Amino acid sequence: MKRAAFYTLGCKLNYAETSSLERQFTDRGFEVVPFDASMDVCVINTCSVTERADREARQIVRRALRISPGAFVVVLGCYAQLAPEKIASIEGVDLVLGASEKFDVMKYAQGFAKFDVPRIHVSPISEANDFGVAYSGTADDRTRAFLKVQDGCDFSCSYCTIPLARGKSRSQIVDATVSQARSLVAQGYKEVVLTGVNVGDYGKKDGSSLLDLLRALEPVDGLDRIRISSIEPNLLTDDLLDHWLASEKVCKHFHIPLQSGSEKILRLMRRRYGVVEYERLIRTIHERAPHAGIGVDVIVGFPGETNEVFEETYTFLDALPISYLHVFTYSERPNTPSLGLPERIEPRYRSGYSRRLRMLGQTKKSAFYGAHVGTEQMVLCETTVQDNMLSGYTDNYIRVQVPYHPELENAIAAVRLTEHTADACFGTVHHIENGTKPVSILLPIMKEAS
Repeated sequence: MKRAAFYTLGCKLNYAETSSLERQFTDRGFEVVPFDASMDVCVINTCSVTERADREARQIVRRALRISPGAFVVVLGCYAQLAPEKIASIEGVDLVLGASEKFDVMKYAQGFAKFDVPRIHVSPISEANDFGVAYSGTADDRTRAFLKVQDGCDFSCSYCTIPLARGKSRSQIVDATVSQARSLVAQGYKEVVLTGVNVGDYGKKDGSSLLDLLRALEPVDGLDRIRISSIEPNLLTDDLLDHWLASEKVCKHFHIPLQSGSEKILRLMRRRYGVVEYERLIRTIHERAPHAGIGVDVIVGFPGETNEVFEETYTFLDALPISYLHVFTYSERPNTPSLGLPERIEPRYRSGYSRRLRMLGQTKKSAFYGAHVGTEQMVLCETTVQDNMLSGYTDNYIRVQVPYHPELENAIAAVRLTEHTADACFGTVHHIENGTKPVSILLPIMKEAS
């Protein structure tokens, strides 16, 4: 039995696609092993959002060959689409596959005997029309799965390589997505996270919408939670928001990219909204659902972001009722319009901006967690046990740890939150959900265990 190892860089969408590739290999009789184990085949799924992601991809190739010098090395994903010749020049790489070819590894590898000369199969990104079914999850933790529902992007943000790496926006049809969700539930998953490059753009080319998809998924028996990974603010319509907030299954967790709190920078970034519209949306969500989790993406160090301009973003974010921040440092990417902008920001200032916003994000998160101490929350517990504790997430994306009990694995439990740290809340289990009926069996058992 040949052994294959996989390494994924980048977003949850990449992880979903890697999981699909892993299943292709196991279906062909391969044993999937950890990346630090001896391997016959190494598959590296790359990202190219930042220069750091490019550098990591090169380092991972070299690391794989140190572990298994004779391994057949396949590199695919966004970096492979954008810089195939550069990847092929790395000693030991055998096969480079682009966006249209990445799900056909078996076809292009031809038995996985190392090639004398690296082979590149990368079509123009304009030909990337296939969707590529994908979801991620593991056999030992069937709690929540990331289900790919959309790929590509039609937006033209001035800093972004995604349209160059993944092509035009395209979606899986509603019926196919519902069928996959049913399959995931049959495998034991209770939560599905809808993921893609631009999920809010779902269905626009076949006349459907993300709202249509949610309405079709909600009747799926056994699917307890539907979470939306991220949505652009200009695509979160009033009708979609109304449904999201009213639904019993759609998690009250919003991840809404901002990128900058400066009107000037947003225009230079070619974003499709302004700070006034963004603030109105966040405050509307908070007013209608005060306990909703709201996460925000922000980029620091974009050309033109002087200290004064950065302070606009800091002040804007500080005043918003948000739960956490994802902070990215601007990175010059080839073939993007932002490369031609003046007023480059020195790396030391970019790093300083990043540190300040990360600290602000930690403060926001701690305050959000602290506001929920003393409340009862429904937690979907995972199955990984560490220090006799289980972790899980609430509907509004609070990470919670509870003392281990076997009945809690992959179960939704009512937990009274008692304290919090910077990274998690801790709580006491009151009961678990059995279908729609609470089963109050855990509290006495857990008292005896303590």
